[in-house]
Amino acid sequence: MNGSYTTAEVLRILGVTERELRSCLRAALYPSHGKSQLRRFSFEDLILLRTAKGLCQAGIPVSRIRRMLESLKHQLPPEQQLSTIKIYADGRRVVVWDEMGRWQPDSGQFLLNFDAGEIAGASRVKTLTSRRRVPGPTAQQWLDRGMYLEESSPKEAREAYQEALRLDPSLVDAHINLGFLLHRDGRLADAEQCYRAAIAYAPAEILGYFNLAVVLEDQGNRKGAIEAYAAVIARRPYFTDAHHNIALLYEAEGRQADAIRHYSMARKLSRGEKTATARKGKGGKPRNPFRPV
Repeated sequence: MNGSYTTAEVLRILGVTERELRSCLRAALYPSHGKSQLRRFSFEDLILLRTAKGLCQAGIPVSRIRRMLESLKHQLPPEQQLSTIKIYADGRRVVVWDEMGRWQPDSGQFLLNFDAGEIAGASRVKTLTSRRRVPGPTAQQWLDRGMYLEESSPKEAREAYQEALRLDPSLVDAHINLGFLLHRDGRLADAEQCYRAAIAYAPAEILGYFNLAVVLEDQGNRKGAIEAYAAVIARRPYFTDAHHNIALLYEAEGRQADAIRHYSMARKLSRGEKTATARKGKGGKPRNPFRPV
């Protein structure tokens, strides 16, 4: 349903004054309008304004509501509107409901009792007295959410991966992706733990060994890095990046014969099939960690 409502109708439906409506508009990220009386509001507008009204009535500053809604816009898929979710307070946590279940966008005490269906009649607003119990997101859904949030909100992506692992500690991709973010942030010891966990759950997969080798190298542990690269090569003999990286380490250790052998193999392989996902590090050497795609 996508009705069109005048300002007077919105004031009556929401039970607010014009001044309160202006505050709700600011909180809900709407641009200010000089002639608000001429504005028309959609059903989705009503939903979001009711959300803003509830938060304002709970004593939440408009600036704080705006920050939270801005954050939510980045967390939701591009096609999903803010009007499709519910926001309420669970103790001191902000909890959001959407089709994936309940989740926490940030911290703070927000309070909103809201049901979109109550506004559909455009006559009056009722108080939601009970909430429908819904299952929480699965580990895979938390993993998907983390991958979606990585670029826009790495902190929330890390939290999503941690929640995925709480639900399913054997989810190897979550270990790898969490380790990748920690590694990128310079939290090398934490990243190492993630990569070792990935290896423990999937000893036949090479990604954990390769990323472990890189993080050990970053920590100055050449011996450990060599062992990890060797584990990669034992499982995938034609992995160009592993040969290149281990050759550099052997050269640094003064093991010239071993270095030459792996340099030769890396050159031979690079003339054939190249590793499409390699990220180049300093000096053009492919030594950065990978993550599942």
